[in-house]
Parts: sequence; structure tokens; C-alpha cells
Amino acid sequence: MAARRVELLNVVADECRRSGSKVYVFQIDVRRSDDCAQAAREFIGLAGGIDIVIANSGVGGNDKLLSGNSEQINNILSTNLLGVTNTIYPFIPTLIKQRSGTIVGISSVAGFLSVPIHGGYAASKVAMRRMFDSWRITMKDNGIRLVTICPGFIDTPMTEKLRSTPFIKSLEEATPAFAKAIKNGVPTFIYPWQMRWLIKLLNILPRSLVDFIISTMKAAS
Repeated sequence: MAARRVELLNVVADECRRSGSKVYVFQIDVRRSDDCAQAAREFIGLAGGIDIVIANSGVGGNDKLLSGNSEQINNILSTNLLGVTNTIYPFIPTLIKQRSGTIVGISSVAGFLSVPIHGGYAASKVAMRRMFDSWRITMKDNGIRLVTICPGFIDTPMTEKLRSTPFIKSLEEATPAFAKAIKNGVPTFIYPWQMRWLIKLLNILPRSLVDFIISTMKAAS
């Protein structure tokens, strides 16, 4: 397990240990490729291999587009997209050598629904999804599966400031669904089912109507 906020990570690690799991904790900044590569080397050295890599780096927030200052959106893009590549790439040689393993990327329904003032977040998530679609084809002859998880609104600190959270689910509801999708190797898993149908509907509606519908989901800054 690796993250920047190691105090919170240790809380989760302790819960895993109480259930009988062996856990290694690494403090990293996913925007720094050297941090990620070092953590990957240490983990593989300790564990002897890797079965699954889950890239869950993600920050949200207002793009601050009207301010003319790109610092906020650049941080979102670097964390959400480069954080994924920095996390995954160091494990690729080992996965290929093993000819087995699963790579999971946590995207978002925001990659299908561009909510106002969160264009950077949406862009990072759709880019990650397209990247995984490409990698899935590239890796198919190496025995490596790729799964993209696209959650809707999940009741976490990231959604606390949102004004509108349609079809929101708790972590307790969402986690088993994600685990099942990963186990079954579902290429792209959109959750919950209501979001799957909403995305299909929006794809056949006129763009002007889609913009109006999505504008009702505007989030707090």
C-alpha cells in the first residue's frame, strides 16, 4: 500500500493486518516517478512478485478556469493521470516476466459526464480510461488483465462538498461490486447501474440537451 498521507494509510493497513493480511506501507507522492519506482522495487523485493496493481490516485476540485491561473488544473492532471502511469509502469517488467497479473485503474463516470468547473478532473479520467483501453490490447498476449473501474458518486470525503450526488452509494455497497468486477476481469465497469443507463441515454441526446442536464449536476467549488 502506498500513498502520500501515510498516517491515514497506516489506519487502513492496521485494519488489513487485523484480518490476517501481510501489509507493506510506502509513503510516496505519485507525481514523482522516482518515488513510485523505488516503492515498486522494494515491494517486489519483499513479496517476490505482484498479483495485482491498483492505481487509485485522484484529486478533484475546481479548475479555477476563470482565474487565469493554471496551478490547480495542472495539479489535478498530474496527480490523476501521471500518478497512474508512475504507479503502474515500474511493475510492468515483473508482470510480463510472470505472464500473469491484473492492473486496475480507478477512473470515474466523470470521464463520460463533464460536470461544470471540473473539466480537469473529467479530462484526467477519460484519458486514463482510453489509456487502459489501449494497454488492454497491448498486454493481451502477456497474460495480464486490465480493468477500469468507473465509479459514480461514492460517499467519501471527496464528495462531501458536492451539491448534487445522484445515485450516491456507500463504500460498503460499492466495494463488493468493485471486487467482483476485478475478479471477473470486466474491462470497463461503470457503477452503479443507474449511471450506466444515464451515460447511454446522454450519448443519444442532442448536445445542447446534454449540456443542460449536466449543468444541473454542478458542484460546489
